[in-house]
Amino acid sequence: MDIAGEFGPFAAADGAADLETQFLVYLRDFLRREWRLLALITALSFGGGVAYVATTPPKYTATADMIIDTEKITWTHSEMSSETRSIDDAAVETELETTRSERVRRSVVHQLKLNEDPEFVGPWQGIRARIIAFLTREPGPDPSTDEPMRRALSTIKDNLRVTRVGQSYVERIAYTSLDPEKAAKIANTFAESYIEDQLQAKFDQIRRASEWLDERMRALRQQASDAYKAVQDFKTEKNIIIGKDGKLASDIELDQLGVSLAKARADTSQARAKLERIQRVLAQRSNNMGDFSIPDPVVTDALSSPVVTKLRQQFLDDQAKQAEWTAKYGVNHIAVRNLRAEMAALQSSIWDEISRIAESYKSELQITKSQEEAIDKRMMEVFQESGSTRQAQVHLRELESGAETYRGIYETFLSRFTQALQQQSFPSTEARLVTEAPVPREPSSPKIAMALAFATLCGLGFGVMSAIAREQLMNRRIHTRDQLEKLVGSACLAVLPAMSKPLGRFRGSESLPFVQITEASCFSATAEALRYMKVAIDLHPTGAKIIGITSALPGEGKTTVTAAFAAFLAGTGARTLLIDADLRSPSASRMLGYADRPGLIDMVENGLELENLVITDPNFKFDVLPSPIAARPFSSSDALNSSAIKDMLKAVRKEYDYVLCDLPAVLPIVDVKATAHLFDAFILIVEWGGTSTKEIRNAIRSSPLLSERLLGTVLNKADEKFLRRFEGYSDRRDAYYRESP
Repeated sequence: MDIAGEFGPFAAADGAADLETQFLVYLRDFLRREWRLLALITALSFGGGVAYVATTPPKYTATADMIIDTEKITWTHSEMSSETRSIDDAAVETELETTRSERVRRSVVHQLKLNEDPEFVGPWQGIRARIIAFLTREPGPDPSTDEPMRRALSTIKDNLRVTRVGQSYVERIAYTSLDPEKAAKIANTFAESYIEDQLQAKFDQIRRASEWLDERMRALRQQASDAYKAVQDFKTEKNIIIGKDGKLASDIELDQLGVSLAKARADTSQARAKLERIQRVLAQRSNNMGDFSIPDPVVTDALSSPVVTKLRQQFLDDQAKQAEWTAKYGVNHIAVRNLRAEMAALQSSIWDEISRIAESYKSELQITKSQEEAIDKRMMEVFQESGSTRQAQVHLRELESGAETYRGIYETFLSRFTQALQQQSFPSTEARLVTEAPVPREPSSPKIAMALAFATLCGLGFGVMSAIAREQLMNRRIHTRDQLEKLVGSACLAVLPAMSKPLGRFRGSESLPFVQITEASCFSATAEALRYMKVAIDLHPTGAKIIGITSALPGEGKTTVTAAFAAFLAGTGARTLLIDADLRSPSASRMLGYADRPGLIDMVENGLELENLVITDPNFKFDVLPSPIAARPFSSSDALNSSAIKDMLKAVRKEYDYVLCDLPAVLPIVDVKATAHLFDAFILIVEWGGTSTKEIRNAIRSSPLLSERLLGTVLNKADEKFLRRFEGYSDRRDAYYRESP
């Protein structure tokens, strides 16, 4: 039966709290349990930080700011290149590495004679270095070898920091030393050595480039001269004439003939069009003498001809007179007939003039055709004559291109050579010292506040990790009632403290805890825990009387708890029977001093009556049915399942208020599994910090009846001080556990 709702104060609280509250509660409990470990590790780490600060000699850091050289001499860059010399991150990092290079460091060592300074060639500073030097018994450096220089270079490299200031071209040189003045001097000397190194490198580079350029220019000058001579010789050989604009003479003539041919063809087309138009007009001439219509030659020459214009005007005047005279005198009048004859003559004259214009168009067409044919013929002749010249011109252009290339390269190299000579005479660099390193007034290390804070944080971190690891290890064992209730699914009825001081009349290690529990004050927490167990039995809905008390493993204190609980029940005036049902190891009989008396086995094997076997303990007034040590059955589970035991349990159910059976452990033997049906309820004893969760889980799962009839658990041998770190004071209040109000 699960009565966790009545005796489990933590379940309701956990169910009602939200996640945040649960986390805060867990954090509070975690700190309450592990604050000692956290404080210890933090204190040790803080002490280590204090020792580090106390034993580490102070060091001083001086910093100098310098603009790096962003304009390296690179003679391979062409002046005609359109690319800009932008300094990227890789170039800046290159300059930083150059500053901390061995060449610059060696220059600093030579200038300041650091290979003779004990700080640089003596034993290394620091605890670790001193320990290594002591263990290895490293001898002092030999001045006759390169060892002092090697040590000085190594020391400078370890204490030098060269960094870039933001995204600028300024680098910060920081050097750390035991002497503040020496730190400032070395930092400034590094900047000066870098500038000198850049100047020397540029001078050497320019000198080598000048020598190479001089040699290369001589070869280029000869190549350019030979190429120009080859061009002139080829022109003379092929008789190639080139005009002012760079074209061949034949090409110029072809261009002119092309223009003339186009004009001649245009004139021919125009003459042909005028002739065709006037021929269509002549085709309209009528042979009917009575037709006095005026011809309309729409051609430029006909319209602008004064003869045609005069004849047309005269014809129009006669036409007007004819109309007037015909109306006045009639059609057949002599004057009208004479006027008609005159109009016919005028009409014939107009057509004759138009025919004359047509003949002139024919002549003009023939002339333009002749001109077109002549120009075309001349073009063919010039084109044929210039064919070989064009082929020669292809090779000529190749020669000219080669000559121009050599000339351009020569001029470029000449310009670079002139510039190199100027720079060689006065080399310069953009690198310069912006801010000199001042003498530091305060040490840069050790930073006392930072070191102690770091040590404290490390201690807290290691402490938290150690506490978490400890919590994980402890979670494998039962340490709290809440942990036990969640694992078993039943209420934790009581928590009994661990007993160690001998307080009673009995002697022997097995009886000491029993005596301590029975002699505890009636107002103590121990007595209150036993009351919890009694109330749980009394509230059983079926009125349980036969209670089996067991544990997962031997040695968890089930016998002590059973005997102490029997004494407590007897002290309340209830008739109580304690049955030692652990036939293989009758601890209760041995603890109470009845190991040699006949008992449970004699009832099964010899048929003795219960009245002859039950012993009333004179000290605690409860009845005991012992189990003798000498008589051990072959099968204890069969003995407990015998009819005699069943009949005995039926009989004691009527005579006693409480029947407590001290059962063997569940996991080692099968007795509890075989006899679970004989008991109304079970109480599982769990050793605090001793029994693992896996063992308890296996014990509960071993018998369905045990799990179903489990009344609750008792957490035994608990360290109350340690338990408070896990649970706080919970529902236990010292004010209620006092003798007097």
